[in-house]
Amino acid sequence: GGEAKVVLGGGCFWCTEAIFLAAPGVLRVVSGYAGGSTPKPSYRQVVSGKTGHAEVIQVTYDPAVVTLPQLLDLHMASHDPTQLNRQGVDVGTHYRSVIFYGDDQEKEQALAVVEKAQEERKGAKLLGLFPLPSTVVTEVVPLSEFFPAENYHQDYYNSNPMDRYCAVNIAPKLRSNKVRSKLREMESESESGN
Repeated sequence: GGEAKVVLGGGCFWCTEAIFLAAPGVLRVVSGYAGGSTPKPSYRQVVSGKTGHAEVIQVTYDPAVVTLPQLLDLHMASHDPTQLNRQGVDVGTHYRSVIFYGDDQEKEQALAVVEKAQEERKGAKLLGLFPLPSTVVTEVVPLSEFFPAENYHQDYYNSNPMDRYCAVNIAPKLRSNKVRSKLREMESESESGN
């Protein structure tokens, strides 16, 4: 039993938070910052790019219901891990694709998921015609410290569903085939006891 935590970065934390809150076995999701040098940074400092932090979410989950590799798979499906230091319109190192690990086992699992995502992208084509960028740039790095973001960032999508950013960027992500099929897969696996 008990709880486990993982810290993930995949672009704007409002997006990633909304997706992980929909996953089975996820108990809590906290938006925040990690991977930089400034202690207790503010949102303004982080988006300036000077602190070195990434926008991340800390996902607390029940390992009896969902495994770390399943969550990492969802992470890779929920953003474009081939975009370096950006996600769509959001550009900057604080939007980098990253998995923070707590120990060697987590590191190995993270590297395996990144490798799998890389394999899946080999020879991928848009509409079967145009080669898609295939190099996965997701960083796998040790977690030094996680800093929760300001309160108004927490559960942003569910608190502000009419916000323009949410409507344009988050709602389509939640409805995307990739994310929905990954969530369905996770639900059926958790029902069958993994």
